[in-house]
Amino acid sequence: MIPASVSRASVSHIGAAIALAFSIGGAHGAESLPDLERAIVPVASWGGTPADATKARRHRITHITLHHQGEPFKPGADPQAYLRRLQAWSRAEKGWLDIPYHYVIDLDGRIYGARDLAYAGDTNTDYDPKGHALIEVVGNFEEVEPNQPQLDAVVGLMAMLAAKHQVSLDDIQSHRDYSDKTVCPGENLYRYVKDDYFRHKVALRLAQEQAAK
Repeated sequence: MIPASVSRASVSHIGAAIALAFSIGGAHGAESLPDLERAIVPVASWGGTPADATKARRHRITHITLHHQGEPFKPGADPQAYLRRLQAWSRAEKGWLDIPYHYVIDLDGRIYGARDLAYAGDTNTDYDPKGHALIEVVGNFEEVEPNQPQLDAVVGLMAMLAAKHQVSLDDIQSHRDYSDKTVCPGENLYRYVKDDYFRHKVALRLAQEQAAK
């Protein structure tokens, strides 16, 4: 479990966490956060269409919130086709602006852009996602375990967002932390939130990024 002194550190004051992070070992050889951001598959590349900006709720990112798909995602399934279906369903059936999430992570740990991060997301439950950067991982994690590429992608994306938007490590949470009407992101993925795995790994990535400057 990440020490409390690190979990409460704001990204803008992560300096104290750097020495601690490296004293307990850090990730080495991971791509830089700018490289990770450049590698995100843009909406146009998976065949999506832009949202109507006139109907958007604009917001400023203050939280990072993890979700799961909540349905099985079979190996070999086409994530880009899934994203196109999700976008169409979100608009036609739900009446939403766009896909409810800002990013989607596939089985290979590839990150796809979804809803524009400048626009607040949507939810079927009772919390207000305004201010939240919403990350969906494909799969139903009540039934299966997340794989290592997915976990690594979550860590990298969370670290990139935390650094870019000055999000506190304490504000890295999951859907079920804001609503008691859901099991999202599934028990097998939520374990990594509850046990501070993601906060710990994000602190290490941020420390590594600082040390490389």
